[in-house]
Formats: sequence, C-alpha cells, structure tokens
Amino acid sequence: MTDRRDDRRDDLPADRQADRRAELAAALSEVERRVEEACRAAGRSRKELTLIAVTKTYPASDVRLLAGLGVSHVGENRDREAADKASACADLGLTWHFIGQLQSNKVRSVVAYAHMVHSVDRPRLVEALGREAVRAGRQVDCLIQVSLDEGTGRGGARPEEVPALAELVAKTEGLRLRGVMAVAPLGEDPAPAFARLRAVSGRLREDYPEADVISAGMSGDIPQAIANGATHLRVGTALLGRRKPFVR
Repeated sequence: MTDRRDDRRDDLPADRQADRRAELAAALSEVERRVEEACRAAGRSRKELTLIAVTKTYPASDVRLLAGLGVSHVGENRDREAADKASACADLGLTWHFIGQLQSNKVRSVVAYAHMVHSVDRPRLVEALGREAVRAGRQVDCLIQVSLDEGTGRGGARPEEVPALAELVAKTEGLRLRGVMAVAPLGEDPAPAFARLRAVSGRLREDYPEADVISAGMSGDIPQAIANGATHLRVGTALLGRRKPFVR
C-alpha cells in the first residue's frame, strides 16, 4: 500500500514549512480580497460569510498552518482522510464540516468528529445520523443537499423533496436542521442555479427560521454565491492549489 504521508507532504522540513505558510498566507489574502469585493458588490457584510477551507488530499500540516493564519472551519469529503486529520488537529479547536456524499456505513465515524454535515439528501441517511449522534452523545448540524442538476451522480435531494426531508431532520433526536447546500452545475452560469437554491432556502425558512445557512460557492464561483445569499463558502483550490490525485 502506498504511504499517503509521502504523497501529501505531512513531514515537510522546517524551511519548506515556512515556504508553505507563505504560500497559504498569500492565497488566503487573495481569497479574502475576492470575498470582500463580492460582498461590497452585493451590499453585504463580510461578517455574514463563513469561509470553509476544503483541504482534501492535503496534509494535516496544511490544516495547522491555515489555523495559524486564522482559519477555523475545515471541510473534507472523504471520511478516512477527514477522521485522520480531525484526530491529528484535535488540539486546535476547529469546526469540521463533512461536505462529500455520505454512505450509511461511514456515518458512525463521521459523527465522531463532524460538527456539520452538508450532504444530507435522503431519509435513510437522516435516520443513521440521528442514531449515531444519540449514541455518541452529540448534536450534529445538518444541511440538506439540493440537486441543481439532476442525473449527475453528485447526490442531492430534488427541490420538491426538501420539505419532507427537512421535517424528518427537524424531528430527529441528535440532529439540528441548519439550512441547505448545493454545488453549481458544471458548464453552466452558476448565478441562476444559486438563485434557485436561495429560493429553496427562503421557503425552508418560512417553516424553520433557524435554518438560515446557505452553503454555496467554491473557488470558481464566489461572487455568484455571495450575490445569491450564500453564508458558507467551501474553498479549496484557491487556498491550497491544484489537488494531486488521491492516493488510497
């Protein structure tokens, strides 16, 4: 089996760590500039936005460097990698977001470290999350993933399925309904898709005012997400660089 530590640079020497910190600091500064510019254009406050650093395929050392630069929210989409990093960085007091498609057999592991699960899209997953949250004595925040482009294999509930799923989350012990999440369709203008997500969120908040999170926007569509009410941005490439292939 290939050692993932070698490929993902967990053990950089001190001088390279300093270089990497400088790289991350410059990238974070540029992302913040883009976010602030988009907020001004949309007439919003930067304080309304939570930046989630998506660190998939990058090492725990990068998480530590980002934490030192003021990043407090980290997102992952593979349980094995996320669990390892959450354990390695447990002393940092970070908020961990699970943003990938979640299989029921991974729920127990994810519930052990994730504060918010962005990819809730079916009743069986809600039931499994609630069961494991109660077993672990935790409360897990949940976002309903909304499909904006059906049939792509990305997961997500259809907009018309959201009310029933929201009701199930809201009444399930151990879970807290916090809002919605979506990924913009590939090859399309993300603005109309995010506008549809905003409309879904508005309808949801009529029944659940506390479900005010809209997780939308990644490295390539930050302005469009902010213009359409995003509260949480999931940014990976713009912060950490182009990802290497994942090594199992």
